Amino acid sequence: MSAQAAPLPRTRHRRPAWHVATVVETRPETPNAVRLVLDVPTWPGNEAGTHVDVRLTAPDGYQATRSYSVATSDRGRVVLGIEELPDGEVSPFLVREVRAGDKLEIHGPLGSYFLWRPGQSNRPVQLIAGGSGVVPLHAMAAAHAAASDSTLFRLVYSVRTPAHVYFRDELAALAGPSFTVDYVYTRQAPPGWGGTVGRLTRDSLASTTIAPHERPRIFVCGSTRFAETVAAWLLDLGHSARDILTERYGGK
Repeated sequence: MSAQAAPLPRTRHRRPAWHVATVVETRPETPNAVRLVLDVPTWPGNEAGTHVDVRLTAPDGYQATRSYSVATSDRGRVVLGIEELPDGEVSPFLVREVRAGDKLEIHGPLGSYFLWRPGQSNRPVQLIAGGSGVVPLHAMAAAHAAASDSTLFRLVYSVRTPAHVYFRDELAALAGPSFTVDYVYTRQAPPGWGGTVGRLTRDSLASTTIAPHERPRIFVCGSTRFAETVAAWLLDLGHSARDILTERYGGK
């Protein structure tokens, strides 16, 4: 699935709906996550940063629903990155059991807050991701490239090891003068890595992100702890609270 998709249709005025999705492809994305490619004929298009609810129904009628960010979508194809969470109710089924040809119920597109829209502003954009939190930020980077937008984009991506990087090939393909990626490996770095290995810190965040005086729009996505910690550091570094948008994950 190429990250160089056509510009995403504006959907602010569309009412979210339930759709029947057919699984086209499922493949390993990281050691504990898969990429799901869904065929959704009724999909209206979505803006970068939106998400969907996926609903599972058991034979006895019990239903469970969880939210997942949309990585890319183009012409009725919706791509999700699903991480299996310990003791999860939905994610283990999506990661281990779902196969091509299976049907899923999805509701969306959802979300009107954590969005990036081409042409909305010429201010630089700073993306900061922890683990699977890169999924909606990848969508923003893909939309940025598809729109040939010249706004400066920069991504700081904190991840355990190289094997845990989501959309590695797509991020590499998107890299260029207006989009750069800075990886922070917390447990193991690739061979020949010239940087340090360890958790993201206030100081390393300061050295790898766009300076406060440039007034970047900032999107942070990761676990609740990651998002709250990074947001606090950004404020301490001098960024304005109104320029920081956070999205948190954790549903199972």
